[in-house]
Amino acid sequence: MTPETAATGDGPLAALRPLRDQGHPRGIVSVCSAHPMVIEAALRHARARGTHALIEATCNQVNQDGGYTGMTPADFRDFVFAIAGRIGLPPARIILGGDHLGPNPWRHLPPDDAMARAGDMIAAYVRAGFRKLHLDASMGCRGEPPHLPDAIVAQRAARLAARAETQGQVTPGRITPGQTGPLYVIGTEIPTPGGATEALDHLAPTAPDAALATWRIHQAAFAEHAPAAWSRVLGLVVQPGVEFGHDDVAIYRPDRARALSATLDHMPGLVFEAHSTDYQPDAALASLVRDGFAILKVGPELTFALREALYGLDAMSGFLHPGAPSLRDTMERLMLAAPAHWAGHYPGAPDAQHLLRHFSYSDRIRYYWPTAEAGAAVQALRARLSSAPLPPTLVSQYLPRLYDRVRSGALPATPDALLLQAVGDVLDRYGRAAGDPPAKEERQ
Repeated sequence: MTPETAATGDGPLAALRPLRDQGHPRGIVSVCSAHPMVIEAALRHARARGTHALIEATCNQVNQDGGYTGMTPADFRDFVFAIAGRIGLPPARIILGGDHLGPNPWRHLPPDDAMARAGDMIAAYVRAGFRKLHLDASMGCRGEPPHLPDAIVAQRAARLAARAETQGQVTPGRITPGQTGPLYVIGTEIPTPGGATEALDHLAPTAPDAALATWRIHQAAFAEHAPAAWSRVLGLVVQPGVEFGHDDVAIYRPDRARALSATLDHMPGLVFEAHSTDYQPDAALASLVRDGFAILKVGPELTFALREALYGLDAMSGFLHPGAPSLRDTMERLMLAAPAHWAGHYPGAPDAQHLLRHFSYSDRIRYYWPTAEAGAAVQALRARLSSAPLPPTLVSQYLPRLYDRVRSGALPATPDALLLQAVGDVLDRYGRAAGDPPAKEERQ
C-alpha cells in the first residue's frame, strides 16, 4: 500500500495505521459539532481538497430520544447530507461517526437499564449509516462510582459492539460497496469531554502501562462478546497531554508522550485518537500526527471561531446600523434565562462568569446557538449586513485575520463568506497537520 492508494477500500480511517507503519504518518480531522455553518465549512474543506469529511455526533447531542439537538442519528445524517447536497460534496466523501457512545445520557438509571438504552442508541447509529463508533462505557450509573474499573468498562463496550454487529447498514446511497461492519474506537479520556474545569499544570499523558492494559482488557472482552468486531477496532483514546480550560491551553509536548507513543508498536492495527486537541498550534498538531495520535478531534474551537466572527459582525453592525439589536446582548439574555449549560462549569464572581459565558475556551455558549431566538438574531444580523460588501476598514478593525484576503479580493466581504472562512481557517490548520493536499478551489 502506498500513500496514494492507502485511502481506498475501507477508507482513510483504515489507512491510518498502514501509512504509519510505512513511515508516511497521516491524520484525519474529526469535526465534533452540530452547528450547520461549522459542518458546511468542514464539507467545503473536504470538497476543496478532494478528501473525506469526518463528522461526529456525541451521545448527548444525538440519540434515539433526540438528544439536546432534537435529532436522532437518522435526522443528523440527513442534516449533514442535505448540506453536502447543497454545496456539491458527494455522499461517498462523508464519514459519519458517533462519539462517547454509551450509557452517559442515562447514567441516572440502574446499570442494566442504562446499558439497554445505550444498546438501542448504538443500533440506531449503525442503522443510520454511521461508520465510526467510539464506545465509551466508562461512566458509572445509578449506585456505581463515577469512574468504573477497566474490566467493567471493557465488558460493557464489547456488549455494545456485539449489539452494533447485529445491525445492517442498509441506508441507500450511504455505504461504500464492499464495506464490512462498523469501525470502532475504544477507551476514554479524563477529564470528560468539553474542556477541563480545573488547572492544567498537572496534566500528564496516559501511562504506557495503562494504555496497554486497556487494550488487552478490551481484546479479552471482545473475544468473549464480539470476536468478529475486534479486527475493526482501529483506535484507542488516550490522553497525550493536551487539554483546554476556561482561559488556558495545555500544549502538546512530544518528549512527555514519547513512551506512550512507543506502545503503538505493541498494538497492531491501532492508532491513537486524541480528544480536546482544540487550540493546539500548527507544530503541536503536526507532532501529534507524527507520534501516532492520528485522529484529531476538534469541536469547541470551531464554534469559538464562529462566535468570534459573529461578534465581529455584530460590532460592525453597531456602526453601520445604529440602534439595531445587539447579538451579544441577545446571547447574554438567553444564557442568563437558561443557565443549565454554563452555571455548573463557570466559577467565580458575577463579573468573571460574565466574561466566561462569552469568551471561555470551553465555549459553552455553543449550546445556545440552536435556540429559536439565537437563530433569529443571527439571521437578522446576516441579513442586515448583506445588502452591500462590508467596508474593508471595519473588517480590519473587527476581523483582522481575514482583512488581507478581503483587501486582495480573495475573500468576499460578505457575512457568510467571513463566517465560513473564520471556521475554515481552523480546519485548514488541522488539515495541514493531517497531511491534506492543498485546496483545489476557493472556499467561496
